[in-house]
Amino acid sequence: MKESIHPKYYQATVTCNCGNTFVTGSTKKEIHVEVCSKCHSFYTGQQKAAQARGRIDKFNKKYGFDKK
Repeated sequence: MKESIHPKYYQATVTCNCGNTFVTGSTKKEIHVEVCSKCHSFYTGQQKAAQARGRIDKFNKKYGFDKK
């Protein structure tokens, strides 16, 4: 391997918009992200319920099972 061509490797602090922080390895010292595993709907379990409700409503509208 050639010397002096590889970037420096740091212990990076990752900060999410929700306020969660954690440490990982990166070529940058600080990383700012919009979503993380603490606030992403896939990891919190809110996504499946929302998707299921949407599919059920779509099915009911398609086949005329609306409660109206």
